[in-house]
Amino acid sequence: MRTDQAQPIALNALLVGDLTAIDERGTPSGIDKKPVAGSLNLSATGLIGDHQGDLKRHGGIEKAVHHYPGDHYRLWQSEIGPISVLGRLGAFGENLSTSGLTEDDVAVGDRFRLGRALLEVSQGRQPCWKLNKRFGLNDMARRVQQSGRTGWYYRVIEEGRVCVADALVLVERRCPTWTIRRLWHYLYVDTMNRDALHEIANLAILPANWRDYASKRLATRTVEDWTRRLEGQPEG
Repeated sequence: MRTDQAQPIALNALLVGDLTAIDERGTPSGIDKKPVAGSLNLSATGLIGDHQGDLKRHGGIEKAVHHYPGDHYRLWQSEIGPISVLGRLGAFGENLSTSGLTEDDVAVGDRFRLGRALLEVSQGRQPCWKLNKRFGLNDMARRVQQSGRTGWYYRVIEEGRVCVADALVLVERRCPTWTIRRLWHYLYVDTMNRDALHEIANLAILPANWRDYASKRLATRTVEDWTRRLEGQPEG
């Protein structure tokens, strides 16, 4: 996909969420995103009016905007049934929804113009246990991880006003060989491929924690434990 060949990608929705309790412990989360009709300011840490309950693991400069392909909804409906949360966009806590753009198409470092803002793909999503609560399925986060249908995050290079009528326009590809799908493959499938891990560890455009995964695997010859992220902390 060259920048001179890429077509603008229309938004299905632009979404933000308030904080609500995600579980019986009252854990706050902004995963319940809802579409907005007007325009919003997009800052370095995300859309004005959007919220995250755990700022250590969600939001921030490297996860300012979450994009989830609307293309995946039909696949999820065929696999897990007509769960009510899949009845509208925002089921996965996404800020941007589109059709025709997936993890196979998008690479780390891809830059997109959206309205007056400029976005850069920073990393894939690492699903967490809050998806289990959101969908009422104890293994939903693990299903998302295993499927590769994770979505991805952007960092904001230029702040600006955006609205649902804007389209994503690809303007630059900084590292086209490292698609979100390829990163997912070496993070979760071919997990100890040393050649790939060396590349990831030295991929400066990736956030430090992703490079650290690769470096630690190379050093320890073991894969990190995903249980706490995927299943949450035990009760009590």
